[in-house]
Amino acid sequence: MKVTQTLIPGVMIIEPKVFTDDRGYFYESYSKAKLLEVGIDADFVQDNQSLSQKGTVRGLHAQAHPFAQGKLVRVLQGSVMDVAVDARIGSPTYGRHVAIELTGANNLQLWVPPGCLHGFVTLEDNTIFTYKVTNYYDKASETGVLWNDPALAIGWGIDERDALLSAKDQELPDFKSFKSPFAY
Repeated sequence: MKVTQTLIPGVMIIEPKVFTDDRGYFYESYSKAKLLEVGIDADFVQDNQSLSQKGTVRGLHAQAHPFAQGKLVRVLQGSVMDVAVDARIGSPTYGRHVAIELTGANNLQLWVPPGCLHGFVTLEDNTIFTYKVTNYYDKASETGVLWNDPALAIGWGIDERDALLSAKDQELPDFKSFKSPFAY
């Protein structure tokens, strides 16, 4: 497993070692011991999965304390542009983002620690996105920011007019109006 620290403290790209032969491939998609070796001490309590059509935007989301979540995300089929935004007040990278293409073919994963907003856009039809979380969902703890806020300057890789969003995601505040519940 290769781990790359991104420009946001705590956000890491994880590249598993993939063994391939004429039958296909095999890799460990999760190893608590290996994650501990690189500083990710996460107790995952739930796995989530979504199927989305091309242009579906989910995010930018987080949950406030005491239900803040760390997320270990990956794509099983298709591809996404996956984004983490540092929302931890006092962080040297507050308001900055990391964007990475995750695909069923590249097997990359992204660790998004608590205090970061997370979202993705599907780049292909029938994309299956899955992630482990460190805390249970709590509706009252939901928070988020508008996905296409120009102040964040996120390159999503799609035409905004083609984006498919939930009504909830369309009503999120811009980053300037966001009252972050997170501290660095």
